[in-house]
Amino acid sequence: MKKTITVLAALFLSCYGMQAQDGKSANLTFQRPRLVVGIVIDQMRWDYLYRYQQRYSEGGFKRLLNQGYSFENTRIPYIPSVTAIGHTCIYTGSVPTIHGIAGNNFYKGGKKVYCTTDKTVTPVGTKSESGQMSPCNLWATTIGDEMKLATNGRSKVVGVSLKDRASILPAGHTPDGAFWFDDETGNFVTSTYYMDKLPAWVTRFNCERHAEKYLSEKWQTIYPKDSYIESTADNTEYEDGIKAGEKALLPLDLPSLYKKYGYEIIRKTPFGNSITFDMARAAIEGEHLGEDDDVDLLAVSCSSTDYIGHQVGPNAVEIEDTYLRLDCSIADFLNYLDEKVGKGNYLVFLTADHGAMNNARFLQDRRIPAGAWSNSEIADRLNARLSETFPGCGKIVSEVMNYQVFFDIARIRQQHLDYDSIKQCVVDELLTDSSVHYACDMNKVMTATIPDNVKRRIINGYCHGRSGDVQIVLKPGFYAHSMKGTDHGAWTPYDTHIPLIFMGWGVSHGSTTELTEMTDITPTIAALLHVQAPSGCVGKPLLP
Repeated sequence: MKKTITVLAALFLSCYGMQAQDGKSANLTFQRPRLVVGIVIDQMRWDYLYRYQQRYSEGGFKRLLNQGYSFENTRIPYIPSVTAIGHTCIYTGSVPTIHGIAGNNFYKGGKKVYCTTDKTVTPVGTKSESGQMSPCNLWATTIGDEMKLATNGRSKVVGVSLKDRASILPAGHTPDGAFWFDDETGNFVTSTYYMDKLPAWVTRFNCERHAEKYLSEKWQTIYPKDSYIESTADNTEYEDGIKAGEKALLPLDLPSLYKKYGYEIIRKTPFGNSITFDMARAAIEGEHLGEDDDVDLLAVSCSSTDYIGHQVGPNAVEIEDTYLRLDCSIADFLNYLDEKVGKGNYLVFLTADHGAMNNARFLQDRRIPAGAWSNSEIADRLNARLSETFPGCGKIVSEVMNYQVFFDIARIRQQHLDYDSIKQCVVDELLTDSSVHYACDMNKVMTATIPDNVKRRIINGYCHGRSGDVQIVLKPGFYAHSMKGTDHGAWTPYDTHIPLIFMGWGVSHGSTTELTEMTDITPTIAALLHVQAPSGCVGKPLLP
């Protein structure tokens, strides 16, 4: 502990200019870096930092570990552990019960909504509905919003990702731009929430047709495929197709898949990460990020790791090759930052929005308890049980999603049914399922016989009016997914233990295994920059 505080104290003091005057005590003059870069790797389990390390380059993940400060025991403090909530938590320092993003999809006014859909705005750069997006459902400010407020709007903030939600939610309410990939055009697009037309630099980038270039050649492994000893054999029963009906077997004929499915296929290749970093460079150049004394923010999220992971699981050759390629992309990007912004002038952090479970069949074959669970089947079963208990009630359970049960509140009110009795009936039925570890009424979670560690995550993840009113916790090794590929969303370490490394301005080399949380990322940045923490922040700075 003493060593950790000493290292972190050095980190803290390096953020200040120390100046002695006439033998008097030193004056402290705060400084800021020119640029903060957040790199979020979608579905990156903490152990990926080390599983493939023998083949990582010196300039990518290894450089971050060797030059930065690594928080080796960083956990997600809520459930469900999914993409939209993870990205929101990282940049707000908050949890769903406060920031309002209750899932990738959730209920709002009794209707199911996608987290960033906004029908009041129009697409920019495409005619597709994929452009009708904004942070309209986000209740809290982000670190980028606070940087804007602290500099009277002079700081620039930009979000970049293949996924709309992974660009929009990190960028917050007041960015200079949030850009995401459009499958119909192969372009990065935005919405009128941000601007009426694409900036010239985005138009130039789109005209370069990066996606077509990446999809013009086969996806070959970097090394001979039989040397990928950290993975199972290619194309096992643990893997789903890279696309329905298309085997996940390398080399993958991307030109033919592109011809068949269009630009969407790049999401499920490592080149989706490559084009994301290409766009990140273009944003730095086009928006002149890091060129003056007002600190800027670039939020970058690599989504292809998640798309591929869902299809093939954590033990596939495709995942190993994707991380080896990602390591090279990170090394190139850090070298670019060195040259463009200057060593010591930028602060970078790398983390993940969530992890992922090993494929259930893979675990079963190793005599580890595991299994799949069907949301739709359990919803039908719950409605059948409710119909027996409350004759004529109809379909009361609207959906099972996010490991929560959502009810048709309007129907319950119309029939003057006892909502507490309905929820208790559902809890009782769920507890008869051999895959279910715990189930509870959200209004009674404090008195439920659930471990405090899990209970706290349930409370943090519950957003009244947007979350389901009964929480389901499956046994370790079970998930709401098919027996092929993988999924995430649970409280367990494989879903909630994530990497967190800070490197660059103000950061000394070191590491700690003390417990830290995803909510601590943003208050750490706020402390380093001397700006107010976001409005819903519940984390603590990782400083003495």
